[in-house]
Amino acid sequence: MPGHDDQPGVDAASGSAAYARGVSDAPNQPDPTPVTTPDTGPDSSPHPSPDPSTRTTRFAVVWSALLGSVLLGAAVWLSVTSWSVLRAGHPAHRLTLVATGVVGALLILRAVLLQRRGPRAGSASRRRWPRVLGRTVAGLATVVVVGSLVWLVPFAATPPAIAAMSGSAGVRVTDATTTITLTPETGSATRGLVFQPGARVDPRAYVPLLAEVSRSGVLVVIVKQPFDIGFLAIDAPASAIAAHPEVRTWAVGGHSLGGVAASSYAGSHTDTVRGLVLWASYPLGSLAQSGLKVASISGSADALATPADIEASRVDLPGDTAYTVVEGGVHAFFGDYGEQPGDGTPGVSREDAQRQIVEATAALMASLPAS
Repeated sequence: MPGHDDQPGVDAASGSAAYARGVSDAPNQPDPTPVTTPDTGPDSSPHPSPDPSTRTTRFAVVWSALLGSVLLGAAVWLSVTSWSVLRAGHPAHRLTLVATGVVGALLILRAVLLQRRGPRAGSASRRRWPRVLGRTVAGLATVVVVGSLVWLVPFAATPPAIAAMSGSAGVRVTDATTTITLTPETGSATRGLVFQPGARVDPRAYVPLLAEVSRSGVLVVIVKQPFDIGFLAIDAPASAIAAHPEVRTWAVGGHSLGGVAASSYAGSHTDTVRGLVLWASYPLGSLAQSGLKVASISGSADALATPADIEASRVDLPGDTAYTVVEGGVHAFFGDYGEQPGDGTPGVSREDAQRQIVEATAALMASLPAS
């Protein structure tokens, strides 16, 4: 029958339409084939490389903060622990300490600003070696500055020496920016001594001994050296001499490295300097033909300016030099600043040793013409 002949075609058409509707209405299914990209493996999430500019900025922030913290921390620590002794000396040390703290604070501020600003476009494309060189130099400079500031903190004067700054019977003490002046109160002094402290020693440590010398009628000017190093104040006697025209005859002297600095000045200023006092010290060059009156005072137990050193210096001093050896005396007995590392073992009391030092110094000053 014609109806039966047409039925299979109708059913096939209906099935195709239903299948098409089913595919169209079905939810989207993920493609089972994994996607591979140059930067990722199959089924992995992308991990972009860090921006080189970000790495550069981050390192600059950390480096600036680190150097700034070291500088500022050192300045604060030294100010807290050593300000009293630094305040007593030449202002160069204090000013350098303040400048160090300021630089440290600025570096920390720079780190904060860099962090807030973020990476700068193109910063990573600049040549790398200048940045590395600059950071290396900055790091080395920080180590040198901090190490020097710590090492240069002087041996502090003992409490009795600090108390002597108030003056004593017959002696007036004047504490100025770059000098400590001891003036005898009995008459006008016509002889003067400019004294250079030892390296890294609080200048106040010499006041008790030199006050005794001043009491004999001598004007004494103790130099406050920059960073307490004599070679940084070799010409300091010139201003001290100019400031006291009433003094007719001058000698210079010093302890240890201060004596070396004093000998250098004396050798080149024999027109204004007549005498030289060496405490546990020796001359920088030959003064054998200088015409200076010289007193060399040393300790037999000194392990820093040893008896052998003093003996070797005889050839560089005038033939009429007065030598005084304090038996059992050590390097630190020439001032009141406690013990000194590397020094010898004393075989005499500090009081007895200092009495001999004062007597020998006063004798040299008394031997100089008064006018």
